[in-house]
Amino acid sequence: MMTDGARNDFPIFKNRPGLCFLDSAASAQKPYCVINAVSDFYANDYANIHRGMYELSETSTEKYEQARQTTATFLNAEANEIIFTKGATESLNLVSTVLNKSVLNDGDEVLVSIAEHHANFIPWQNTKASFKVFGLDDNLELDMEDLKAKLSKKTKVVAFTHMSNVTGIVNPVKQIVKLVRDYNPEIIIVVDGAQGIVHDKIDLKDVDVDFYAFSGHKIYGPSGIGVLYGKYDMLNKLYPYQFGGDMVKKVTVEKTVFAAPPARFEAGTPPIADAVGLAAAIDYIKNFSDNDNGLHHYAEERLSEIKGIKIIGNSSRKTGIISFAVDGVAAADIGTLLAEQNIAVRVGHHCAEPLVNYLGYKAVVRCSLGIYNNREDIDTLIKGLKKAVGMLKRV
Repeated sequence: MMTDGARNDFPIFKNRPGLCFLDSAASAQKPYCVINAVSDFYANDYANIHRGMYELSETSTEKYEQARQTTATFLNAEANEIIFTKGATESLNLVSTVLNKSVLNDGDEVLVSIAEHHANFIPWQNTKASFKVFGLDDNLELDMEDLKAKLSKKTKVVAFTHMSNVTGIVNPVKQIVKLVRDYNPEIIIVVDGAQGIVHDKIDLKDVDVDFYAFSGHKIYGPSGIGVLYGKYDMLNKLYPYQFGGDMVKKVTVEKTVFAAPPARFEAGTPPIADAVGLAAAIDYIKNFSDNDNGLHHYAEERLSEIKGIKIIGNSSRKTGIISFAVDGVAAADIGTLLAEQNIAVRVGHHCAEPLVNYLGYKAVVRCSLGIYNNREDIDTLIKGLKKAVGMLKRV
C-alpha cells in the first residue's frame, strides 16, 4: 500500500524536496530503518564472521545468520537454501556457471523467455547447451503454448522472469512450473525474481522452483547484496562457483573438501552489513500489502490523456511498472526534459534489449512505482510529460 506515511519513512524525500522519483524498478530508495540498521551495525557490531572466537565476531556472525533466516522465512524456504551474493545478476550467473560445470552437456537445451533481463538471458547463451527462446502472446504474457511446443527431451533448464522489468506483467509462476513439471519433472527451473519479489509475494515451497534470485536494492534494502535460493539437495550436488576462504571443510596439498551449502557458495568475506540491512528491509516491507494496482491504473488512465502515447501491454497481470512510447518523439528526449523538471524515470531498453526489439522499439520510457509514490507523483509526471511532448512536437 502506498501512503504518505510510507513516504515519510524515506529521508531522500526530506533531503530533496520536490523529487518525483519514478524509477524504483532500477533501484528503490531506502527507509530510515535500513539506513540505521547498516550504520548501527558498522558502529557497534562489525567484525568478520565465522572465524573469530571473540564476542564481536560472534555477534556479527549471529546477525548475519539471523539475516539468512529472516530471508528464508520471507520466502518460505530453509536457511541452508539461502545463498547471499552481490545481486540478482551474480545469483543468476552463479546458477548458470555451476550448472554448466556440473549438469549441462553438449546437445542439451536451455529454454528461456524473450521477456528476460540480460542477467537471465546472456548467461544461458554462454553454456554448453543449445539456447532456445519462447515468446509472448497477444497480451505480452508468456506464451504457454509456445513454451509447451518448444519443450523437448533435450531440455535441461527452463528460465523465466517472475515479473517483466519492461511490461510490468507478473507471470503465473506456479502455473508455468506445473506445465514444465508435467512434461518432465527433472527439468531445472530458474526464476528471476528481481522485480516480482517487490510486487508479488512468493512461497517457494508452494511454487516448487529449483532456483530463485533477487536483489536487495530493489526491495528497499542496500545495494551490494542479492539472494539465491536453491533446493538444498540440488545445491549439495553442485560444484562451487568461486574458491577461497570459508567455503571449505578441509584443504590439503592433495585435495580440498568443500563445505556444505550455503557456505560452499559464499567464498571470502560476504556482504555482512548489507545482509543486516536486507533483513531490516524485509521486516519493513512486511508492514505493507502491495495493492499498488490502484495507483498503477490511475497512472495508465492519466497517461492515456496524452495524444500519440502507446502504453506497452494490456494484460490484467500488470502492476508497478508502466513503459510507453510517444509517436514521433525519442524516448531519450522525453527522459531528458523530465529530468530537468526533477522527475526521475528510466529510458532505453532497460537491459532487456531482445524484448524491447521484439516489441518493435529501440527504446521506451519506463515509469516504476514504489511504496512511497502517490497520486501527486503521477499528476507531476503527467504535467511534465505534457510539457515535454509539447516542446518536442514543436521542434
